[in-house]
Amino acid sequence: MNSTPRFTLNRTVVLLGPKQPFLDWLNNVDPDDDALTAEDLRDDNEVFLIPQFNDNSDSEKWVEKRWSFLFEHMLMGWIDDETLWPQDRTLAMFREWFDIEIHTMAWDLSDDPLFVEDWQNEEDDEDEEIEKIHLH
Repeated sequence: MNSTPRFTLNRTVVLLGPKQPFLDWLNNVDPDDDALTAEDLRDDNEVFLIPQFNDNSDSEKWVEKRWSFLFEHMLMGWIDDETLWPQDRTLAMFREWFDIEIHTMAWDLSDDPLFVEDWQNEEDDEDEEIEKIHLH
């Protein structure tokens, strides 16, 4: 591997960092002897690759247009029973519950081929291999 980064992805990276209201909700709906901490939630965050824009405010607008989907995705990652989710979710609530971090450069530092896995139909047939698309 070359020691100098060579390839960037034509994507912007968005990280949604759970904030205290999310942590409070999670510990309330799933009480446990070992309550989760903010560090637990930020230990291994998911990131989202979105289209590249010239301005971070455009990236933020893109995220805000899709706040409902992203909110549900984050809730589902912890609690899959939708009846336990907050029912009156709004964009303002989304912003109160998550920090939106935008990173404009995504470097591919691996020599391994880049694959995309389609998780859309992962529950259809557990014996089928998830489709992988080779990108380079």
